[in-house]
Order: sequence, then structure tokens, then C-alpha cells
Amino acid sequence: MPLSSFFRSPLLVFTASILLRLAFLLYGLWQDANSPMKYTDIDYYVFTDAARFISSGQSPYARDTYRYTPLLAWLIYPTVWPGRFWFAFGKLLFAVGDVGAGWMMYRVLKRYRAMGTERALRFAAIWLLNPMVATISTRGSSEGLLGVFVTALLWAVLAERMTVAGFLLGLAVHFKIYPFIYAVSIVWWVDGSSTGKRIWEKEGTAPAEKLLFTRLQSFLNPQRLTLAVSSLCTFAALNIAMYAIYGYPFLDHSYFYHLIRIDHRHNFSPYNTLLYLNSSPKPHLGSSTSPLELERLAFLPQLLLSAIFIPLSLAKKDLPSTMLAQTFAFVTFNKVCTSQVSYPLYQPLLLVYMPDSIT
Repeated sequence: MPLSSFFRSPLLVFTASILLRLAFLLYGLWQDANSPMKYTDIDYYVFTDAARFISSGQSPYARDTYRYTPLLAWLIYPTVWPGRFWFAFGKLLFAVGDVGAGWMMYRVLKRYRAMGTERALRFAAIWLLNPMVATISTRGSSEGLLGVFVTALLWAVLAERMTVAGFLLGLAVHFKIYPFIYAVSIVWWVDGSSTGKRIWEKEGTAPAEKLLFTRLQSFLNPQRLTLAVSSLCTFAALNIAMYAIYGYPFLDHSYFYHLIRIDHRHNFSPYNTLLYLNSSPKPHLGSSTSPLELERLAFLPQLLLSAIFIPLSLAKKDLPSTMLAQTFAFVTFNKVCTSQVSYPLYQPLLLVYMPDSIT
């Protein structure tokens, strides 16, 4: 079959992407059973152990190094059921997230980048038919779920479905705190309504107090208020529920831990060497911590760039490109930067940006 015919059919492309992930999943089961070098990612064993603790009525944080929301362990609860197939349930879920992210990319490219079916599918296929993406999810990395949350968030905002966008934003931030940076871009991108602009023009000669009120009225338009209320309610509801069940360990392991985290292994962050030196014992300092506390200060350039400077400079021009730049800045200056973590975060947004960058 000619490639042009293949890329004219969404059914063929998405079927091929599903078959690719099933092939990797089945191969992974074989390799785990027959090779001393396991296909399954070590993090997947952390997730499944946490689910096993939940199944016995304990906290998922009884599993050392589990630093995620309990919601993740609940999502892969079937992995505790007997059988090799059920153990792979989480991988299957993450792979479905990959395909879902590809579907949202296709929708955004076709509707909001005004592409034809064939061209949109070609760009989406860079994700859908990418062996690296399929390997990451089928080895058991949960980053694909966050990828579909963020891509669906972009689609919901562009479609002006602010309640859905708020729910997805609150869910994504609960899952991993970093997607809160997109809130600034979305709020800045959702401009005042045409009615608000007419009010502004009409009151152009009004007193300063009235102009200030008019500006505030224009800024607090229904879309922004809907996004804020729905995202805050979703985030608060999930966090209150998890705190009610698991108490302070939920806050400590899911959020506070990352402020002081020092991880210099398999890490190509610009802070890698300094974090390594900070993590080494210093007998002459006793039990005191490093005076620089780099693990805390590292957040400053990261947040200034990704949550303030980039969105305020670019969001009104193009939302997808701004979200890509935010993600790139956040990943680049993060304390922990690995291909497994960073690749699924920014490639979906990169593929939405690419068509405009090469035309």
C-alpha cells in the first residue's frame, strides 16, 4: 500500500499505532520471562508494589520511593490480581494514554491548524508510530498519561470548552504539580470578549477609577472564571480526598519531597554535578545541610522562565507554541532530566508547533 493511501486513513494509522504497542507489550512479557535483563522499567515495580499495599488496606507510601499521588496506584489496581496479563494492566493503560495523546494531536492539527487529513496524520504519526514512545509506555512509565492530559487540555482550551479544560488542568496538576505553569498561559491567552473590548473603548475618557474597574471587568470574563473555578474545584477535591485517606504522608511524598529532592543518577540536568556534590557526606559540617541548598534554589530560574516570562511574552500570540516553550524551559532547568521523563512531556506539543515552523 502506498504511504499516501496509508496516511489518508485515520483508521489505518491508529490501528497501526495500537498494533505497535501490543507488539512491544508482548515482547516485553517474553523478555521479562526469558532474559536476565528485564524489559519492565524499575518504576513500574514501584507503582505495582504501591497498588499491592493499597489492596491490603495499607498506604501506597509504605512502598519506599513511591513519590506519586495515590490515584496512580488506584488506577493500576488490577495489577495485583493474579496472572501475567493483569500485571501488565498498567502498561496497557499507559499505552492507551499514548494513543489518546496522538488522537488529540490529530484533532488539534486538523481543526485548529487547518490541515487536511493526510498532513495531520503524518505529523501525528511521528508520535503514534514512534518506537521510542511505544517503548517508554510499554515498559511501564506513567508519563504518557500526563502527555494525554496536557494534549487534551490544549484541545479543550482551543475548543473553548473551559469547564473541561479546568477539570483536565486540575487533574494534571494533582497528578504532577508542574502543569500549573500552563494556567498562566491559558489565562493570558483567553482574552477579553468583544463586549469587554467595546466597553473599554467606550470608557476611554472615563475617570481612572472607572477605567480600573472596566479593565478588571474585562479581565474577569466568563471563560477565565469558569477555568479558575473548575480547575480549583477539581484540584481541591482530589487533594482533600487523598489527604482524608492517607494524611500528611500524601502531601509529603507527592509534593513537599520534590522541593528537596536530590537525584544525580541517570540525570542530564545542568545541576547534575552540583547535586552530586551536595549529596555527598560532609563530615566537617556535621548534620547541617548545604548553605546553598541548591535543590531549593534550582526552582527559581525554572519557574521564572516557564511560569512568568514565557507566558506573559508569548501566550497572546500562539498558545500551543507558548506551552511548548514553557515545557522546554521547565524540562531543561529541572533538577531531574531524563529522556524517559522529558520526551513524553514536550513532544506532543512540539508536533503541534512543527507545521508552522516549516512552512
